[in-house]
Amino acid sequence: MVKETDSLKLGTRAIHAGQDPNQWRSGAVVPPLSLATTFIQRAPAELAEGGFDYSRAGNPTRKCFEECVASVEGAKHALAFSSGLASSTTVLHLLNKGEEVVCMDDVYGGMNRLLNKVFVPNGVTVKMVDCTKSESLEEALTENTRIVWIETPTNPTMKCVDIEACAKLIKGKLKRKDAIFVVDNTFMSPYNQKPLQFGADVSMHSVSKYINGHSDVIMGVLMTNNDELASKLRFLQNALGAVPSPFDCFLANRGLKTLHLRMERHNSNALKVAHFLDEQPLVVKVAHPGLKSYPWLEVHAKQCTGNSGMVTFWLKGDVETSKTFIAALKVFTLAESLGGFESLVELPCVMTHASVPPAERALLGISDTLIRLSVGIEDADDLIDDLTNAFAAIDPTK
Repeated sequence: MVKETDSLKLGTRAIHAGQDPNQWRSGAVVPPLSLATTFIQRAPAELAEGGFDYSRAGNPTRKCFEECVASVEGAKHALAFSSGLASSTTVLHLLNKGEEVVCMDDVYGGMNRLLNKVFVPNGVTVKMVDCTKSESLEEALTENTRIVWIETPTNPTMKCVDIEACAKLIKGKLKRKDAIFVVDNTFMSPYNQKPLQFGADVSMHSVSKYINGHSDVIMGVLMTNNDELASKLRFLQNALGAVPSPFDCFLANRGLKTLHLRMERHNSNALKVAHFLDEQPLVVKVAHPGLKSYPWLEVHAKQCTGNSGMVTFWLKGDVETSKTFIAALKVFTLAESLGGFESLVELPCVMTHASVPPAERALLGISDTLIRLSVGIEDADDLIDDLTNAFAAIDPTK
């Protein structure tokens, strides 16, 4: 039994942080699933030892997950939500009318939709900016900027943003103390990247992806080292009510136990796939941080310890070429999402980024032949054989 986990490695934290069996009367080694919606009080407004009153405000199973994932990320606070977008929506509810969000231009399609279709009509200004260019970010920042939001690597073109450089620029130019720098860390997971160490105020994850890792939970999490910000977010977590079910927290807590093992395989498999794709004559280019051709190699090496399982590449041809290629795959499954143990393939222009206006997609490089892979933990040789067969299906010489 481990009580203090601060000095332990990530894998040990993932197994032991927040999981002390002595917190349960039964002494269960695996944290039990608490489905209760309400909890006994010793007297009116005098909570029992666990400090719970109603499961929207707090739940024992959720607390276990939040403590564990905070430890893995190296954060003081973690707050779990019913989805990644629920996490994003909660942060954005810190905004007041007339305030601004500066957001990375290449971002998850659902985030783009949330900002521009929901918050802009309600009086929030949104600027979509290429934050890989410090001058573009600096120009976008004004006294009304409240939130700066980036993904790195970006979805789906895999641009890498220098977190530390952004943090210094934001804190140097914005004098307001309530400005918030958020990094969506979903693509990398806490195993490969820890944005809080480089100056981010909030690290956000879609738990549905690598943290849970089994494609059976919809969930999100926000993590921070800022006590005041954590208090505001916890108020909104309860007030807005976008909390995960105890069962989802139970599954995510279990999935977190093997994060380090899964990520090792995701990292190695994706690198092998990226090298294979890079050698194919029918591929225009490959975007993966493990390749020497990756434009942001130095930035990635500075802030990351691994490459993730995400690979993006551009085929020669048109949208029909992409569809033929995808249809020929047998091991890779055509589906949205990412980060599960199984390998997935998707065509962002008509799937995850279909809500992004066509002109904007074109500017970002999200073409009809951009294919995104979430490389799973199968045998790498089988994945490469599957891709080989798909290339044969679109090879005009065969």
